[in-house]
Amino acid sequence: MDRILEADRVLVGPAGDVRERTAVAVEGDRIAAVGAADELAARYPGAQRLSFTGSTLMPGLINSHVHLAADLTREPFATLRTRSRAEIVELVQTNARACLRSGCTTVRDLGDAHGVVAQVRDETREGAAAPTPRILAAGTPLTITGGHCWFLGGVADTDHEIRTAIDSLAASSDLIKVMAGGGQMTPGGPSEFDSQYTADQLRLIVDHAATHGLVVAAHAHATPAILDCIEAGVATIEHCGWRSGPQQRDRPVAAARRMAAQATIAGDTTPPQWRRMAERITFPEGFRFGDQIRWMTDHGVAHVIGTDSGMPNALFDQFRASLELYEDLGFDRAQIIETATSGAAGLLGLGAITGAVGEGLAADLLVVDGDPLDDLDVLHRPSHVIVGGRIYSQEDLAEPAVADPHLP
Repeated sequence: MDRILEADRVLVGPAGDVRERTAVAVEGDRIAAVGAADELAARYPGAQRLSFTGSTLMPGLINSHVHLAADLTREPFATLRTRSRAEIVELVQTNARACLRSGCTTVRDLGDAHGVVAQVRDETREGAAAPTPRILAAGTPLTITGGHCWFLGGVADTDHEIRTAIDSLAASSDLIKVMAGGGQMTPGGPSEFDSQYTADQLRLIVDHAATHGLVVAAHAHATPAILDCIEAGVATIEHCGWRSGPQQRDRPVAAARRMAAQATIAGDTTPPQWRRMAERITFPEGFRFGDQIRWMTDHGVAHVIGTDSGMPNALFDQFRASLELYEDLGFDRAQIIETATSGAAGLLGLGAITGAVGEGLAADLLVVDGDPLDDLDVLHRPSHVIVGGRIYSQEDLAEPAVADPHLP
């Protein structure tokens, strides 16, 4: 059924492009036209008219870093490792629905196992009834023996093993994920300050992924691993914290300028509970939580916003809470919204598909009460979420995410 959606205003996508008293015509899963409601009604005489007084119509949000197969607990991949495939699929669907509740109509999943997220993605594309966002799936991340998340099955140490792993992932993956550095979830493995692959190995990963038409997202907290990722030409550097040790914050200006020059994207991973985390971290004098984002932006580095949802207590339906950091860092609301919509779509290769309100783009839209340019809080629970032309209310999407009550 064709629909005409009317609202007090439409945020088209790029910052500052606001249309007052405007409507959007939706045909199937696409935006057919944007214009005055009466004019659209005349063009589409059989269309259903839906009026949202006091509301804003805007592009759906894009969460660039989630783990849909993770369960929010202290061992977030326990369900993935121990339960039946049917139970894991149910978990992925539950978490995907939670993303929609928060207004995220597109998510980029950066690590699972056994292709379960890709399965849910494909079922959604084939018209499955379960509501899910548009999903970009990286599949199983590459890592070294005993390295970060080795238990997911992506161990690849030699050049031959790296090529073979990428060849295996290519058919079902939208991109390749590599653990360029260590992390905090693998007892006995490399720490977040350690590198796992050399710059030459990372370059091999980038080059071989490119033979399949895929880009590479690299997990890297620490400065040495980040520098290797820049040298190798990965598409996005996830976390990108610029740290070389506990309480050590680095600001290598030449490296940031090189990132900007070669269009390497910083993948921010601010979890919803970032304020509580910031209270527990000791920072060097003159530094605070998240200020590497402001520093990189000031040096021309583009970034996308993710939440690392699925990790301990990083809830899937609290994307608005992660956006609070950007207000705290001095970004204006229009800039934040652009970063989380059309900006992210363009950087992630989706600009011709979604991310804005424009003719021919996917009908991935939000209806929010009030004006998010006045108050970002209205993004917390959009009254309606539209993905691929399918309209869901919050009641349709209601299903509480389960978090570990013992975690902060």
